[in-house]
Amino acid sequence: MKLFQPDPRHRRSLGAVFMITLVITTLLTAFFQTQVVTGEQYAARSEENRLRPIKIPAPRGTIYDRNGRVVATSITGYSVSLLPASEETIRQTLRDLMPFLGLSNQDVDALMQKRNGRPHDLLEITQRATFPQVAAIEERRAAFPNLMIVERPMRYYPAGSAIGHIAGYVGEITREQLQLEQYRKAGYQQGQWIGQAGIEREYEFDLGGVDGARFVEVDAMGRVVDPRSSVGALAPEPGKDLKLTLDLDLQNYIHRIFPDSMKGAVVAMVPSTGEILAMYSHPTVDPNEFVGSIKPSLWRALQTDPAKPLLDRTITALYPPASTWKLATAAAGVRAGILKAGTRMPYACTGGMAYAGRYSRCWYRPGHGSLDLGSAIEKSCNVYFYQVGIRLGLAKLTAEGTRMGFNTRSGIDLPGEARPIFPTGIPWYRERFGHTPTPSEVMSLAIGQGPNSQSVLRMAHFYSAIAGNGTAPEPHLVTREGAGEGPGQIDLGLDTQGLSALWDGLGKVTDPTGTAALSAVAQWKVYGKTGTGQNPQGADHGWFVGFSGPPGGHPEIAVAAIIEHGLHGSDVGPVATKAINFYLNKKHGLPFDPRPTLIERWNAQRMPWGRYDTYPAPITPQDRSATGATSARPAGARAR
Repeated sequence: MKLFQPDPRHRRSLGAVFMITLVITTLLTAFFQTQVVTGEQYAARSEENRLRPIKIPAPRGTIYDRNGRVVATSITGYSVSLLPASEETIRQTLRDLMPFLGLSNQDVDALMQKRNGRPHDLLEITQRATFPQVAAIEERRAAFPNLMIVERPMRYYPAGSAIGHIAGYVGEITREQLQLEQYRKAGYQQGQWIGQAGIEREYEFDLGGVDGARFVEVDAMGRVVDPRSSVGALAPEPGKDLKLTLDLDLQNYIHRIFPDSMKGAVVAMVPSTGEILAMYSHPTVDPNEFVGSIKPSLWRALQTDPAKPLLDRTITALYPPASTWKLATAAAGVRAGILKAGTRMPYACTGGMAYAGRYSRCWYRPGHGSLDLGSAIEKSCNVYFYQVGIRLGLAKLTAEGTRMGFNTRSGIDLPGEARPIFPTGIPWYRERFGHTPTPSEVMSLAIGQGPNSQSVLRMAHFYSAIAGNGTAPEPHLVTREGAGEGPGQIDLGLDTQGLSALWDGLGKVTDPTGTAALSAVAQWKVYGKTGTGQNPQGADHGWFVGFSGPPGGHPEIAVAAIIEHGLHGSDVGPVATKAINFYLNKKHGLPFDPRPTLIERWNAQRMPWGRYDTYPAPITPQDRSATGATSARPAGARAR
């Protein structure tokens, strides 16, 4: 037995020293970690808690036409927001702002509903405040201490409704759009403005830019201390500029001359390059009305308007192409070797013909008699093209129509292009209608009727191929590398002799005996075709599609126009030929003629052409070959 035991106080002292050392070491390590290792991180987090970013939207890129004129730009605007406060304070402030911002009682109720859903956030009253409105409020700043005014870029379209569908518009991104992958990857957030239609939407990621921010100080409750002061700012990055192939002067001219009470569309393009010169749909909308947030009353009016002003009739609406499609039948016949310039059909037109138990009429009841190909195009004789379709056969005609692109999109760089309707072959009829087509079905298809619906752009593109040595690049609106070389290119597979046979007929259409004689213009020879599309819902639709250029050179413009319920193609022709005349006169330095068409000159009691010896000689493919003038071809296209 030990007489002396260790002192327990010593052991407890050592334990206490160890624990104190451990605690101090731990605290010192934590202090070092907090102050040195992660000091900057916590300082930044403290700043984040002290500061609130107020978004500075990036100016969108400017859109120019082919001549450098502004199609869309950004001007200075102002957003007005209210800081979080009680419901009563917010409502009273909104009432006080009514005379300055033009708010109605309905607007106040809608804003209060928006505030009640997010009571601790800034309440944005408007994104479209003007400088006079902001100046009036700033003069009374003492009455509105809880108001925040931020300068921001606001989209502006100088041409207004003339470019409504082609330019599109911008608006706040929707919840559905925020879920889309392309917007998530780009970091888009709620409240951001994006392109919602037209060029603005198609090239959003080029035009949009990167938003910046202005930082304001907040208290412990998250309330802004002084909305007029800022602690710092991050500058926004402006979007990229775009140059269009559009001719804004031509677009504005078509807007002025299009019948105001009618519905329809006009497309103009350069045949050799695929460049779009004009795309106009009527009735139209003013994109300036959509900037920021469109008024609910206006949006409801646009959606319920029976004229459908929001519908882009150039690429989204589809119409029976009627007699304008007879050139596709003719092209198929020429390529198959059953048609030449002087070819006459076995049966002369007596007003109609019977085939496979069906009697089909010509539009001209007395009959056209015996015609060659050029005269059949000039007179638009149904009986002639019935026989061309029968000799080709339905399988061959549908195969040729498919090869020429009549059941595919053109590939234009715009959203919303509708896919045309055209049979791909005999099985298509069985799948779509549940039965095998009758032998006489080819008669309807050969004259542009039956299951055949095309857009105005598609018909302009097809006629561009006739004008462009049998080929046409893909249509496009933005000047960019590789434009026109996409899968939408057309190659009709015709040589110069075959094209000349088509040109001969198209040239006669605007001659004194042609179906568009009154649409002829004095300065330029127009090659074109009229069409009258059947409409089960009312009066027929009128078509005119054609092209023109300087004598001996290649065509420089192709135009397709339709007027819904326009009765006949001859009623539409003057709109298209006036557009042709305007563009060519402007391009070649000739004075503007307010009455270029024959019918206008007759109505004005003037000589139809002035001096006949000044009328230019017609252009032909042979003329262009002889002078060395040729159309530019897309990469990979065959030269014929």
